[in-house]
Parts: sequence; C-alpha cells; structure tokens
Amino acid sequence: MKGIILAGGAATRLYPVTKSISKQLLPLYDKPMIYYPLSVLMLAEIREILIISTPRDIQHFKDLFGKGEWLGMNIEYQIQDSPKGLADAFILGADFIGRESCALVLGDNVFYGMGFSRTLRETKNRVENNGGAAIFGYYAKDPSAYGVVEFDENKKVISIEEKPTSPKSHYAVPGLYFYDNEVINIAKNVVPSARGEIEITAVNKAYLEQGRLFLETLGRGMAWLDTGTVDSLLEAANFIEAIQKRQGMYVSCIEEISYRKGWITKDDLLLLAQGYKSEYGEYLKYIAKYT
Repeated sequence: MKGIILAGGAATRLYPVTKSISKQLLPLYDKPMIYYPLSVLMLAEIREILIISTPRDIQHFKDLFGKGEWLGMNIEYQIQDSPKGLADAFILGADFIGRESCALVLGDNVFYGMGFSRTLRETKNRVENNGGAAIFGYYAKDPSAYGVVEFDENKKVISIEEKPTSPKSHYAVPGLYFYDNEVINIAKNVVPSARGEIEITAVNKAYLEQGRLFLETLGRGMAWLDTGTVDSLLEAANFIEAIQKRQGMYVSCIEEISYRKGWITKDDLLLLAQGYKSEYGEYLKYIAKYT
C-alpha cells in the first residue's frame, strides 16, 4: 500500500499566519504539523509516500524531507495547481499509486490514542487483502462541519453526507481513508459538486453503493485534533505539550518510528540526533540509548 498526504490549500482561516507559508509547515508545538499525518502512515507501515501541495509550497516540503531515505522511506511530490477537492489526490497521484491500494491522510489532521497503531495496521491489511474502502467514525457533539456517517448496530454504513445541516448521527469522518486501487477510476468519474470540487464523500458513496465501504469507529480514548483556526491550533499544541511532558515520550516523532520499525539503525538515529541542537535531538539520543 502507498500513502498520500494532501497538504495544499490556502488556509485563509489562519491568515495572516499562512499568507506566505503552508499551514502544514506551521509548528505544532515542537515539530512541523505535517509530521503528525506522516506518522500516521508510518504507523500503518506505509513507506512510500506522495506529498501533494501548491506550487508555492512544494519546495519547502522537499527541503524538509528530501527523498525520505534518511527515514528509510521513499517520498515523492506532486503539485496541485488549485484546490479541486480531496479526491483530486487520487487523480494527481494515479501514476504514483500504480496498481496498488492507497491511504490518504489530510496534512492538518492529528490523531493520538492507545491502540491506534494496531487499528491502522488492521485497517490497512483489511483493504489490502479484501479490497473496498475503509473510513473512520469519530464521535462529535456537533459533526455538521464534517462528513457524517450513519451506521447500524453492526457498524454497517447506512449513509454518508458532507457537512449536513441536520446530521443523522454524531459521528464525523476524519481525514484518513484507505482504498483499493479502484479509487482512481472512481475519482476520475466523480461529477464535481456545486462548489466545483471532486468530493471525497462522493468517492465514499460510490463504495457504499457497491457494498464495499467499511467503518472503524474511534473510541473515547482517541483524540482527533482540529487545527483549522488559531485557537484550535493553539489547543492542539497545548495537548501535545501536555502529553509529552507528562509521559516523557514524544508524539509523532518520525525518526523514532523509523528506528522502532527497523527502517533505520541505531547509528542512523544517533547521526540524525547530532543534527538537532535542541531537546528534540536529546530525545533521539535517549531513544537510541535506552530503548
């Protein structure tokens, strides 16, 4: 399976902060925001990644990650000239995906919780082995700003709607999706919405109509953090700070993930640590020495 991170858009709700830089490059506490969705794909054991971003910002991501070999990964890049909807990622990434299945994560989505790594691996394996598509449901008091999924007691999806005024359930659909290879053709045949975008909900509805859309609910122990406003960005940073200072273990440390998965060696990790004259570098040294 291959992974795509969609890191485009203008993030006008964060102006003037994002007037000259991608939202996904903003610091979320002690690391760039894009580290968090990248870590999700890594925890799902996906090592081939495509980052899609704007003509203005794509070089910044290249400067940050290069080809990804320092993480034991392969990272490629694709320009999205203008926002055309989330599902446009599968059209732009068709050559990258090739004949494989793929996962899509939005570049501003942050997840944290016990057991999430196992859930990611199981969901990935399910789609790889059985085909179809898999989405997640997250309980929200007011999910009307998101896609909303309705399902029965057996977690069989009944309906899925984009930003409904009267939601049929309290379960929002986070920006993390797993698909078989058919997603490319489905995306290419989606009729743009009234706002001219190729909606991800239309792709999910196509799988639902085929009886091949699966749902995994995220329990109360999971955190799905919003970063769409200045206040929510600060709240997410404070959440990360609290977790790291209380536990002493970092959230979404991509070098640590690579090391623990055996993609890089202890010597590789120590070499990377030398490049960080900060607490982050000291943490990498600690991981190499004690774990």
